[in-house]
Amino acid sequence: MTQTLKQRLANKEALVGTFVKTPSMMLAEVLSRTNMDLVCLDAEHSPFDRKDIDANIFAYRAGNMPVLVRVPSAAPSQLLNALDCGATGVVVPHVDSLAKAVDIAKVCQYGDGGRGYAGSTRAANYAGNTVAENLQHAANNTVVIAQIEDLAAFDEIEEIAAVDGIDCLFIGMMDLTVALGETSPRAPAVVELAERVCGAAKKTGKAVGIFVPSADDVSFWVERGVRLFLMSSDHSFIKQGANSLVEDVSKHF
Repeated sequence: MTQTLKQRLANKEALVGTFVKTPSMMLAEVLSRTNMDLVCLDAEHSPFDRKDIDANIFAYRAGNMPVLVRVPSAAPSQLLNALDCGATGVVVPHVDSLAKAVDIAKVCQYGDGGRGYAGSTRAANYAGNTVAENLQHAANNTVVIAQIEDLAAFDEIEEIAAVDGIDCLFIGMMDLTVALGETSPRAPAVVELAERVCGAAKKTGKAVGIFVPSADDVSFWVERGVRLFLMSSDHSFIKQGANSLVEDVSKHF
């Protein structure tokens, strides 16, 4: 039986995916046919509206590709929309306190004061599942990733990591870089904070993920417990492919 993304995170398996910046259902269909373990729609920094999120999730699900949505904010309506559309899970930016982590974990699951229930959504198989089946599926499959990218988060980083319902901590290297007044994610001060996130995740048994600028950085972070790598983007793939084509053809002139 194929393991879910939630199980693979819990088992600390190596996972490689990318951020998707283009709200294109056709591009989603293409990427779903690659060997990546997952993708993350970047609705925080790219123009994904509700219909775009819905259409792209449809395409990735059709291709059996786990799909996360990095939501614009931790607002319950943003989390609910992504999950009702059938996202495998959410990446929530700027989780900078224990209180926010607790709220996010609650809102992403059904229960008193939690995720609003609708049995007619894609996530609920368009009324094809019973209430009990929907509750169980959400509990067993919904992935909640807290993005750590603010200096304030480090006042409670171990408490945030320990929150039940948070599956993974994702290190926002670039925001930490800017917050520290640095210009490179390889700056010692940035690396030190990222290592603190890894330590908190290890202590609480949580998975940890990261974005790094190059595959050359991967080994360093694997040694520190990182197993989820969301790297590059569809934009980068297009630019790299185009530039590579020009370089290869130009050799013959």
